[in-house]
Amino acid sequence: MTETVLLEQICVPVTEASQPAAARRAAVALAQETGMNEQALGSFALIVTELATNLVKHAKSGELLIRRLAAEGIDGVEVLSLDKGPGIADVRVSMGDGYSTTGSPGTGLGAVRRTADAFDVYSQPGKGTAIVARLFANRRDGFGYAQCVGIVRQAKSGEPVCGDNWIARWFADGWVCAVVDGLGHGVIANDAASAIIEAMRRAPLHLSPTQIVEVAHQAARATRGAALGVAVFDGAARLVRFAGIGNIAAVVLSGDMRRHLVSHNGIVGHDYRKLSEFAQPWQPHSILVLHSDGIGTHWDLTQYPGLLARDPSLIAGILYRDFARGRDDATVVVLKEHVRERPS
Repeated sequence: MTETVLLEQICVPVTEASQPAAARRAAVALAQETGMNEQALGSFALIVTELATNLVKHAKSGELLIRRLAAEGIDGVEVLSLDKGPGIADVRVSMGDGYSTTGSPGTGLGAVRRTADAFDVYSQPGKGTAIVARLFANRRDGFGYAQCVGIVRQAKSGEPVCGDNWIARWFADGWVCAVVDGLGHGVIANDAASAIIEAMRRAPLHLSPTQIVEVAHQAARATRGAALGVAVFDGAARLVRFAGIGNIAAVVLSGDMRRHLVSHNGIVGHDYRKLSEFAQPWQPHSILVLHSDGIGTHWDLTQYPGLLARDPSLIAGILYRDFARGRDDATVVVLKEHVRERPS
């Protein structure tokens, strides 16, 4: 079993020339927790500085979301750069050293791509750009799993912690993924969400979605309660099975097909009258999107040509960038099927 854990995700707004330095300091402080050596820390500092500088030069404003990646077998860091600037007319050309539209040396994106262990970019002229880069302190068994799940988890403005949480656990023939939204905001909401995630972390593998909801329900009884959506992939049947209580959106995307998974009314930890399981077929190219109600539901990824083939963090980042309501905690999880690497 491999479990991916999200610690806190730092958000650094970048709107003027002094902020890349602040972003670099925050990124290095987070990366030091992974045990990276000095060379790797310097590499991550370069990545973050280049991305922040690009936001100032080209987009005029944007934000960097920086998180530690922690899973069985891996430790690393990720930075996600988001902006609503003019976009990049030709991404391939912009990667070349010496390319610049501002008179700078033009080594920004090329340097980031060479330095990062994983890198991807998505841009639309007139709509903006999203860039993700990851650097790992090690590359053991969990490396591939960190590449197939994308996360944005941000607290409501003014709150010290996010009241949403999430979990993803992989096992031999499938995975379980969940998003939980504690009622309200801040510390009290976070207490409810954390209690549920901890109970799910201790729960046996191969439980059904309805059984997992019941485990969460018992764990949340002493809290204010929460909304919860749980998806389980049955690899043998090639089905995603889902159970949800409250306002957690769940969608399976397969090409142009968009299949919704339905939640029932109620509050996990307090009361719900009905709990049913729904299933949708899963293809190798399918994508699961789970998000809290801090993300609007009227998104349509067909308006972003080619995005579904990109890194899941780019998908999560664009959903957050373009559809966050701005008055609530916001969490979006995007999960693709993990393809195991062949032995070299």
